[in-house]
Amino acid sequence: MKVLFLIFHGLNPASGISKKILAQVRGLQQCGHEVHFCNYDFDTRRHRICSVNDKIITDFGKGSFSALRRRCSYGDIYRYCVDNDINAVYCRSFHNANPWTIHLFSKLRKAGIKSVLEIPTYPYDREYEQFPLKEKTELLVDKVFRRRLARQMSGLVTFSDQERIFGQRTIRISNGIDFDEIPLHSPKQHKSDEIHLIGVAEVHLWHGFDRLIAGLADYYSKGSIEKKVFFHIVGGVIDEYLLPWRAFIKEKKIEPYVIFHGTQFGEKLTDLFNLSDFAVGSLGRHRSGIEKIKTLKNREYAARGIPFVYSETDDDFEDMPYIIKAPADESPISVSSILNFYSRLSISSKDIRESILHCSWRNQMNIVMNAL
Repeated sequence: MKVLFLIFHGLNPASGISKKILAQVRGLQQCGHEVHFCNYDFDTRRHRICSVNDKIITDFGKGSFSALRRRCSYGDIYRYCVDNDINAVYCRSFHNANPWTIHLFSKLRKAGIKSVLEIPTYPYDREYEQFPLKEKTELLVDKVFRRRLARQMSGLVTFSDQERIFGQRTIRISNGIDFDEIPLHSPKQHKSDEIHLIGVAEVHLWHGFDRLIAGLADYYSKGSIEKKVFFHIVGGVIDEYLLPWRAFIKEKKIEPYVIFHGTQFGEKLTDLFNLSDFAVGSLGRHRSGIEKIKTLKNREYAARGIPFVYSETDDDFEDMPYIIKAPADESPISVSSILNFYSRLSISSKDIRESILHCSWRNQMNIVMNAL
């Protein structure tokens, strides 16, 4: 089958989302499909462009008019699909349901081309509570039109357990893993009286890392400690979260124990994982109204073979011996509980990794294509 994989933004080699998208493309290829990758970006002249397999099919130019054209001109995508005998379109939602995206997918459907829309997180409306007015306005447009957009699809891909979203049937899968791209955890030796935690994310409110920081403050406030516990935060943190966190960290005198590394990837990221003993998943999904989700981060931790903590419901991990379930509330995370759990843990990194081999992107994307 010929598949157009469509995203409405560019790629960043340091971004976990970009890595996921490219892994999904490889998963489709491993299933035997011919994949044409279509994305939006800027070229070297700072022109807004739409390209397929790195070949520009639309040059929108510069300036505010180009931004408007980019949002309402999808004719070249339709013509590319028809001219190249595309059988199916896999589209990652950009929360951009509007009359023009509806028109595009309606024409594709009438041309006999099936489309699926991936909803990366659901529900997502509460994620916008901390966003600027511009993004909130865009969400309002999406709310008006998303059910009509969903009707043009053959299904909506979700990582939740929802059977229907926006009135359309869902294709329920797990976030997948490209095991070839993720090295196995090879822990470095460090002082016996230390334990290192790592949390990797482009940090938002729903990651809940502030709960772990609050837990560290409680742990060190007791005076007598079992081990020195360090928390390595890897990824971008916006000022809205960073400034209050730094003030709290300074007030509680735990500056040496919370380290912000910024965005890292490749060998530097692997080195930080190998320095670490235990990982921190999402601790605040309840803040955006999500109870059940199959996050990419949990699977990346397991693929590396490192134990971790999270607070949502994730059916792939609920009974695994290498995870801690934190309560889905605002309480500080108990650092002592992590230390006690880790001291009793005997499973190897290899065994953790092998417990999720079914979560390869090849298997997950095959579920989607079979559903079509």
